[in-house]
Amino acid sequence: MPHIFLDPNLYGIRSLLEYRRETAKPMMDLAEVLLRGDSPLTRGERELIAAYVSEQNDCEYCAASHGACAAVLMPEGTPLVDQVRKDPSLAPIDDRLRALLAIAGAVAQGGWAVKEEQITAARAAGAEDRDIHDTVLVAAAFCMYNRYVDGLATLTPHDPAAYALVADRLVTQGYAIPSQAPAGGAAAISAAKAAAAAASAAAAAAAAGEAEENTPRRGFFARLLGSK
Repeated sequence: MPHIFLDPNLYGIRSLLEYRRETAKPMMDLAEVLLRGDSPLTRGERELIAAYVSEQNDCEYCAASHGACAAVLMPEGTPLVDQVRKDPSLAPIDDRLRALLAIAGAVAQGGWAVKEEQITAARAAGAEDRDIHDTVLVAAAFCMYNRYVDGLATLTPHDPAAYALVADRLVTQGYAIPSQAPAGGAAAISAAKAAAAAASAAAAAAAAGEAEENTPRRGFFARLLGSK
């Protein structure tokens, strides 16, 4: 059960984006730049970093969503993504990506958890400054997204098919906010609140009517003369 009133037709971060669109646009603009903009890291690698960090943060919605995106974008597909989410040290990936994932995992623990030896290992494996920068930024951003999603206890689907649909939309359309609200959304929230207010008012009116019916009425002359 979410901690605040969210559209029950939407899951995860989508319900939060719909709840407050003033913050939704800059958050999703950031995701668009980080995951689809210019970078020495491929889109698949960046989605994999996002999925791995989300896994470290126990954010099921983000880990599954971005894991599904990485599976679409990387030739090795879902088996590789599942291995990385479980333990990158054992996954069949190159040393550069493995070292960058180690840095991302350290960021999930806290900024100061990133150690100089991890940076040195990444450089030795072929990573350059921009690779390291973008890895840390993606990891840090997803710590925020993860805590936003789970901090408000958004609804999380458990069917992999739901995440396949999310991945198809994100990979093909990107992270831009839809120009038209999806079914439900803010309108549904407003309607639900209005219905609740109307029901409360009706209940109050009914209670007042019942009280009036149970009140003894004085006769006409008694009321005219002001008698009690």
